[in-house]
Amino acid sequence: MSEATRSETTLSAPHTPSFWRNTLLIAELSLREAVRKRLVIVLLVLTGAFVGFYLYGIFRLEGTLDQRAIDAGLEGRSISGLANAPIVYASAFGMYLVFFLGSLMAVLSTVGAVSGDVENGVMQSVIARPITRAALVLGRWLGFTIVNVSYIALISTALLTGIYLITGFLPPAPLPAVGLILLAIVVITGLTVLGSTLFSTLANGIGVFVLYGVGFAGGILSTIGSFADSPTLVTLGRVANYVMPTNALWLGASYHLQNESVLQLGEMARGANPIFGNAPIATGLVLWASALAVLAVLAAMWRFSRKDL
Repeated sequence: MSEATRSETTLSAPHTPSFWRNTLLIAELSLREAVRKRLVIVLLVLTGAFVGFYLYGIFRLEGTLDQRAIDAGLEGRSISGLANAPIVYASAFGMYLVFFLGSLMAVLSTVGAVSGDVENGVMQSVIARPITRAALVLGRWLGFTIVNVSYIALISTALLTGIYLITGFLPPAPLPAVGLILLAIVVITGLTVLGSTLFSTLANGIGVFVLYGVGFAGGILSTIGSFADSPTLVTLGRVANYVMPTNALWLGASYHLQNESVLQLGEMARGANPIFGNAPIATGLVLWASALAVLAVLAAMWRFSRKDL
């Protein structure tokens, strides 16, 4: 290890006040970068268009279901019954789109968090300042995490509030559902930052998307295994979920978005729907996902502190 690397390793210890000041400074600069590149403006405009488009579809669906109830001679529909299942499924699928868009944004916004600056030659001027590499990585992760988490929280609140105002339906436990989605976004952001210290920007983006696909495949395998009563497929699905727990977190979130009638319908189908879960997520998997996010950031800090530029 070179003398410069030893010095960097010593300075990167996170127990000094300057480390945390520099971390918050880098996080602030990352937020300003997002605003300067008009990322925030583009997100707000496109998110408004998406929410408006989806809520219009919910409005038309609600009108159709009300008309069917009138034609059947009914005075109204029960919000908690199977007659309201289309609204429940539409709400849950809307949140799945939020999860997918948030995952996509987490990768694309963070894919060049470190490697992009290295490839552009900007990193040399940054690390020449009294800012340790570990603080730089942690600050970049913190800044992009704030952007991604705020985006998901905003769009989730707007969508669920709009659906409630139109239909009167509110998921049984919206806060745990949104919390699990936010945890998935934090995991993806952490892994993307780690990849940004290991690979080029292009290779990092491809790698994280492959990992996302592994998690999704795990959900498909578990669903097929449960429906076909195949322990092998169920085991493979569980392994994939632990390798990349994001899809398992979504399935756990979707459980909290469905009412009792729809959950019973899913149980009768033996969990044949690979997009919506019919059982709560295991506590161990939530803890592992949280640990994975932390370990990814720590590994990124360690790796970049020892990387030759």
